[in-house]
Amino acid sequence: MPGPERSLLAPGLGRLASFDYACPVALVGPQPLLNSSPLSVLLSDLREERAASVPFPPGETRLSMARTRRFANEPLPMLLDAYERFGPVFTLRLFHSNVVFMLGPAANHYITVTHASNFLWREGHFRDLIGLMGDGLLTIDGEFHRRSRLIMLPAFHREHIAASVEVIVEETTRALEQFTPGAVVDLYAITRRLALRVAMRALFGLDPDGERARAIDAAGLFEQALAFYASEYVLRVFRGRGSPWARLQAAARKLDTLIYSEIAERRATGRRGQDILSLLLDAHDEDGNTLSDLQIRDEVMTLMFAGHDTTTSTVSFMFYELARHPQIVDRLLAEQDAELAGRRPSASQMVSGELGELELVLEETLRKYPPAWVGPRRAIDAFEFEGHTVPERAFVNYCSWASHHLPDVFAEPEAFRPERFTPEARAALPKGAYVPFGGGSRTCIGMRFGQLEVRTIATVILSRFTFSLPEDFRLEIRQMPTISPKRGLPVIVHPRASAPLADLSAAA
Repeated sequence: MPGPERSLLAPGLGRLASFDYACPVALVGPQPLLNSSPLSVLLSDLREERAASVPFPPGETRLSMARTRRFANEPLPMLLDAYERFGPVFTLRLFHSNVVFMLGPAANHYITVTHASNFLWREGHFRDLIGLMGDGLLTIDGEFHRRSRLIMLPAFHREHIAASVEVIVEETTRALEQFTPGAVVDLYAITRRLALRVAMRALFGLDPDGERARAIDAAGLFEQALAFYASEYVLRVFRGRGSPWARLQAAARKLDTLIYSEIAERRATGRRGQDILSLLLDAHDEDGNTLSDLQIRDEVMTLMFAGHDTTTSTVSFMFYELARHPQIVDRLLAEQDAELAGRRPSASQMVSGELGELELVLEETLRKYPPAWVGPRRAIDAFEFEGHTVPERAFVNYCSWASHHLPDVFAEPEAFRPERFTPEARAALPKGAYVPFGGGSRTCIGMRFGQLEVRTIATVILSRFTFSLPEDFRLEIRQMPTISPKRGLPVIVHPRASAPLADLSAAA
């Protein structure tokens, strides 16, 4: 079922639209997206760079496609090397433009909290995501963002996410039915399908086994769309048939079929539940204005992406590290036997993170592999940081992945050490040192749901299986809007010696 026509953007896109609703919210939608050509956007970027009123911070500012390709393939060592040479703020020329990177605790706090109002997400280097997600919570700024977030917050209150534990346990148990002891399975691919099913059910009340959902491969379509960011920089400029952009758009249209048909069915029948889609359908202001189908579509698309992609990466990287550290697995299994004693995890245990050893492993996984690895922004006004000026309209990125690997903040950062996050060690970290979910007003709204989901999936898996890695497997990391294993995560399945958690299908 097609949705309303919209103009999907080339990179660069429109200025911040207005979205004026307060409490009670006024549901006035954003202005139409601008239809800018890629070439005009690139030229605009170059003009604004040349018009800068202050110099860029030191760095590598000469055009280099080799540098651009290296950054696309291996940004982490490149950023850490630049940090060593230039300090916490530096410039790298990537493709057509200078990009300022700010690394470390003070930089993270500056961009996400104390000076967040001087930076726009919408005009940063992930701006092409608007072509997939529209004006959802991820891609908007300022007052529009603040008030959109107010509508969404009730759906992420503690009691709402606690109710999701039953769904997560049920779906994880179902996914584990395909695990055979001794077999090699791709845990990344399995977890992506699992996490999307959970997002459909727990966040949106969608039936992943319903006729509409079965007609498309939603997990595969998201993978196809986000592969835009795995393509060469030069190819991202093209918009013709067969281009990465065309594939992104094709995936978006197919996902729209599912979302719009569900919106239409809910409107026609009046069916509602305790889910975000119901919340959005019923939101209205004091004059009775409601959200359009297009606005609802954008929020659903955004949260379907965020609600499964980051979970998929975190679970995959967690079990990759556990397969390499059997002594940590032993601690987790001992904790599970002591705290659960064969019982299924309760909602309160999963919401609060009461399994302490598992919580340390989750925190360390998010340190070493923060899914949302980079925070692309664009400065509004010129500013000074650590003795260096940054021009107005400059592209400015913070990078949690690089900041989490600074040896002056986290000793031996490549080592997987869950004990870094004991209460005492966590309290000693500088403000802004640990930012896997961003910070300030743009802290991931689904952070608690995501943590709950990873804890629950990991607990159910560990109740039944442990994993080892094939001898020839070497982890390679792919950078898109999130990081993930580039070639999946093949693991060898081993059954647990003790009995699995009992009565997993029962209500919490």
